[in-house]
Amino acid sequence: MTTSDIAHTAPWIDNREVLDAWLAPIAPAAVVGLDTEFMRRNTFYPQLALLQLAHEGRYALIDPLAVPLEDALAPTFAAQPVVTVMHSAGEDLEAMAPCLPDGPHTLFDTQIAAAFVGMGLGISYRALVAELVGAELDKGETRSDWLQRPLTDSQKLYATLDVVHLHPVHAILSERLAGRGRGGWHAEDCARMKRRASQREGDPQPQRGFKAASEWAPEKQALLRRVLRWREAAARALDKPRSWLLEDNHALDLVSKIPQTPSELDERVRGTRALRSAQRQELFDLLRVPVDATEVETTVRITGHPMGDAKRAINEMRSAIDTLATQLDLPPGLLCARRSMEEFVMSGGLWPEALEGWRRGVLYDRLSALLPDRA
Repeated sequence: MTTSDIAHTAPWIDNREVLDAWLAPIAPAAVVGLDTEFMRRNTFYPQLALLQLAHEGRYALIDPLAVPLEDALAPTFAAQPVVTVMHSAGEDLEAMAPCLPDGPHTLFDTQIAAAFVGMGLGISYRALVAELVGAELDKGETRSDWLQRPLTDSQKLYATLDVVHLHPVHAILSERLAGRGRGGWHAEDCARMKRRASQREGDPQPQRGFKAASEWAPEKQALLRRVLRWREAAARALDKPRSWLLEDNHALDLVSKIPQTPSELDERVRGTRALRSAQRQELFDLLRVPVDATEVETTVRITGHPMGDAKRAINEMRSAIDTLATQLDLPPGLLCARRSMEEFVMSGGLWPEALEGWRRGVLYDRLSALLPDRA
């Protein structure tokens, strides 16, 4: 039987009893392949449109538009140590948050695993399957409307083939990880991915990404943080994209020069799609309340572009990381992203959260020795 023939045997499940029956044979020590199709057009949260599963030669397409999944998956994937195999799982985990709020019990991300075994950073699933299994996947349905019903036969085949190869890919990558002694590092990074996907309130310090405000007074930076956190909370509550409430440039402009009247605010944010009258009033009030000392104290200062000694230190760190990455046969970007180096240097030596875990043991002494002398 060909791979396509196997894929055509995947049942379409739109009934809870049938789903429960399909999940029943999955034992606690099982390995299950999982993928999703979701849409993210005019909403903050991705809309889960399809769930694909693979287990010991069985495949299934589950329709989340017909089957309430809120309590259907956790007994299998969260409450027992099933290994859930996914590729580049970040957005899939976010799409499944309503039914698996903390993600699966044990995640095995094949894209991360591939990076640890010398296959490059960010390899696509199609390229990974071609190299490890020798199968060519058709990507013709990549931009399909997955919320339409019924799905076409082509969509169903495409979706099923995305999980058919997860088991052999997992077996090969697991063996290679073990051979390199990288299984623990891979598990840490998969757990980190789960934690990021399960965050419910967004970045508590979103202003750090706005380098244009690095020279602003601490009070202005604190106010920018307040506005950005309000935007995050409102976008989540309304299920609308952040930019529909407030573009980044609008946020900078309004904080830089606070509007004096509601009508002035209306004029300056004209055309914003989700900023209705109630939200406009909230934003106006938010901008007009004075920043207090506590807000300033709890706002992490925005670091600007590195210059002088800081820039030299970052370049030296980059060279050191490149050398170490070659020795470890890891992509430099997997070992340490440039933004983490910048954060370490510009903060005066505060170790970034992104570099905790196995990276601290490998990098801390090397990078600390290259910090600029602040004496």
